Amino acid sequence: WYNRAGVERVMGFATGDEYSEFMATVNGFELALTRSGTKLIKYWLDIDDETQEIRFQQRLDDPRRRWKLSPMDVENYKRWYEYSRARDEMIAATDTDFAPWHLARSNDKKRVRLNIITHLLGQIPYKSLPRKKVKLPPRQKPGDYKKTDYPFRYVPEKF
Repeated sequence: WYNRAGVERVMGFATGDEYSEFMATVNGFELALTRSGTKLIKYWLDIDDETQEIRFQQRLDDPRRRWKLSPMDVENYKRWYEYSRARDEMIAATDTDFAPWHLARSNDKKRVRLNIITHLLGQIPYKSLPRKKVKLPPRQKPGDYKKTDYPFRYVPEKF
């Protein structure tokens, strides 16, 4: 949805008219959604340029991560400030009381996941339900089961 105001704008995938049309209609569309009862929660995962560079370097150096670095990522890396400007303009134009943006510092992946989950759950009204304590029942007896000597083809354990 917001690619039109970000990557499509910066990379030239959208024309100026297409970008202008998106920006002229996005707030009205989101207002219509929220007036109809949809809870619209928008997150921007914000990473600083130093952390992005570290992650990209790791992808360059580690063959297990290299697949995560596409030619588009390399081009995006080069255009960091164009993307930053586009993001700033997009958020300033589309951060509304009925559909606000929430920025989440994303340098630490595990923490940002927990922070977003906690924030998201705090945005949705709910009632706590009583929980019954779960107890594992006794496992059945093996009966006549004997572990097979079939030569299963296990995936090699390299790690």
